[in-house]
Amino acid sequence: MDRDAHRHDVGADDGVVARDGGLIFARVVAADGTLQTIDWAAAQAWTCRQPGDFLWLHLDRTDPGVIAWLGDATAGGLRLSEATVDALTSTENRPRAFREGDALVTILRGINFNPDAQPEDMVAMQMWCDGTRVVTLRRQRLQTPFDVLATMEQRRGPRTAGDLFTELVEQTVAKMNRSIVDMNDRIDELEAADEDYPVEDILATIADIRRNCLALKRYMSPQHEALLQIGRDPPDWLSETNRRDIRETIDRLSRYIEDLDVSKESALVIQDDINNRATAQSNKTIYMLSIIAAIFLPLSFFTGLLGINVGGIPGMHSDDGFWITVALLVAVLAVQIVVFRKLRWL
Repeated sequence: MDRDAHRHDVGADDGVVARDGGLIFARVVAADGTLQTIDWAAAQAWTCRQPGDFLWLHLDRTDPGVIAWLGDATAGGLRLSEATVDALTSTENRPRAFREGDALVTILRGINFNPDAQPEDMVAMQMWCDGTRVVTLRRQRLQTPFDVLATMEQRRGPRTAGDLFTELVEQTVAKMNRSIVDMNDRIDELEAADEDYPVEDILATIADIRRNCLALKRYMSPQHEALLQIGRDPPDWLSETNRRDIRETIDRLSRYIEDLDVSKESALVIQDDINNRATAQSNKTIYMLSIIAAIFLPLSFFTGLLGINVGGIPGMHSDDGFWITVALLVAVLAVQIVVFRKLRWL
């Protein structure tokens, strides 16, 4: 690998891409795993000369040159149909997969690990592969292609186009686990929180978890269907090992979707528990206020009756009138407490 090309790829990995006609990186992969870096012009003119060789192109799908090359019917173009070009470059990229001859078109969504981005804002990766060329396209930076490229540069990565396609699918799905584990950890923290933990913070965290679950499942469910479609109608260049690995990836994605459902239900249980506790506390407070009001209602009646400004108030001219009134009120209060206790209101 020449140093300039290597610096170019490192720049791409850091999110600062010096594009060459929309090319982020291009590698010719030999059957023994040896990588050769080529530029955009060489990539367009590349043809497979040795059995087992294949080309991997990672492109920016927003570049007009890339869009034109995908549908170019000349010798240097990929000669894809208009519908396929639209699927590979559209911003409305719901996960799906379909065959076009011996080529496989796949649209996946991966966790967004870009700075200041929410993981649930999943980034699209479109792939096209015909067994000798693997084309991956993106708009925002994707971590998975660079992770796979790093293993290939260490001679530990995929050796065939089918292996590369399968590895990209596997890593895209595997990285979803991190977000799901993070959500489950947050739910465990909420379950372990004591009663003094601010309720507003708990409810805000629960709302965030529920939004994340919905956002992730929005793409994970159709992604599961897309992988099932690949498993039902795999192209010949996917080996039996590749097909088995894709089946394992489908099973893993199924577990992730189930974990999302569990996380959402756990968040709802915590929310219901908080709401029930709040309702119980509110009812208890209202009950105590009602008891207090019931106690003071007759006392207030007697004191109000004795306080009216008319003649004939008993004890008005007696030196002991105040203490007699207090004793009567205390007696009424005692009778009320006895009655309330027998009624089990206290």
